[in-house]
Amino acid sequence: QVQLQESGPGLVKPSQTLSLTCTVSGGSITTSYYYWSWIRQPPGKGLEWMGAIAYEGSNYYSPSLKTRTSISRDTSKNQFSLQLSSVTPEDTAVYYCARGLFGPGIDYWGQGTQVIVSS
Repeated sequence: QVQLQESGPGLVKPSQTLSLTCTVSGGSITTSYYYWSWIRQPPGKGLEWMGAIAYEGSNYYSPSLKTRTSISRDTSKNQFSLQLSSVTPEDTAVYYCARGLFGPGIDYWGQGTQVIVSS
């Protein structure tokens, strides 16, 4: 059973960089052919896929967030991380990490973590 757990600050000031980490257990982030995503849901809105890092280290980003988003990984800790720069209150959301398989799509989700952008 794969488990994903998000961690990071729950409050970030405008213009700063939001940083979250997803710790994965029950499976390796280097296992073919999985990808590891960050997805968010602002209050009252739908899910927004932000980007992903694949099993071999390739990155994929949403075009609308590409200039502000960076996803990296630490294979020794079986973790992957999100950095979102120059945040505004519109970046307030529940942030989820998730695992997907190329083709079928996402099959495991973390429980999500609330991030509020406010001064």
